[in-house]
Amino acid sequence: MTHEPLDESRPGTIPAARADDVTRTSSATPTASTSRTASAERNAVDSDDGPAPESSPAGLPDAATPDAAAPARHGIDDPALTGSIETVDVNKHTLAENVMGVVTGVFLASFGLFLLKTSGAVSGGTAGLALLTSYATGWTFGVLFVLVNVPFFALAVWKKGWPFTLRTVLTVVMLSAFSYLHPLMFDIDGINPIYGTLAGNLLVGVGLLILFRHGASLGGINILALVLQERAGLRAGYVQMGFDVVIVLTSLTVVSPWIVLLSALGAVVLNLVLAMNHKAGRYVGHT
Repeated sequence: MTHEPLDESRPGTIPAARADDVTRTSSATPTASTSRTASAERNAVDSDDGPAPESSPAGLPDAATPDAAAPARHGIDDPALTGSIETVDVNKHTLAENVMGVVTGVFLASFGLFLLKTSGAVSGGTAGLALLTSYATGWTFGVLFVLVNVPFFALAVWKKGWPFTLRTVLTVVMLSAFSYLHPLMFDIDGINPIYGTLAGNLLVGVGLLILFRHGASLGGINILALVLQERAGLRAGYVQMGFDVVIVLTSLTVVSPWIVLLSALGAVVLNLVLAMNHKAGRYVGHT
């Protein structure tokens, strides 16, 4: 069968070359409807903030919700556990708490020193130095305790500030006053030196611990021990113990070796109370 050649002059007939061009153009250029559809899709994507978040599994809170991610507080705002800035002041001592703490600490320490003096024993620190001097000179303990502490008040102002220094001066004066009060309230003819020495140092240690917790001290070596703990990281109890050993050994010139031995044992008891309980960061209360 023979095919007739295409007559390009007839209406409706497209030449072969032009037909190929039309095919390539239609495949490369999108139609108007296709362009409008693509443009609408792009506008829809641009108008969104981002891809839609995936829904959480059934029964679980949406992670995008801020309240859902926060743990339940149950009404507890303990700064030691949460570290919340809003609740830090919960641990700040009130004025009434500081007054009660200082009076209690001074009373316990002064009564412990009263037992030591009645037993004829000595202690460490400026209190022990005042006791030792009172045995040697006959001066009253109250006056000597204030005089021995005067040089350390300057150290307190320099390193600890005026509030701490004023509280310390107050505690020193109060302890001196209690040293005159206790003999009037107690008529002790005699006391077992072992009991008096150990119990006295234990009470002094507890009294000092309370004073430290309320931003005060009994002055003297207590101030130096606190400064070294804060500046050099040395335990206040161990620093105090080192000075106490020197003071107790010096008492050999005044009292019998047996009393010195008891005094040394009592000084260990006192300083163990401080070393085992007065540690940085253990007590969250502050003044």
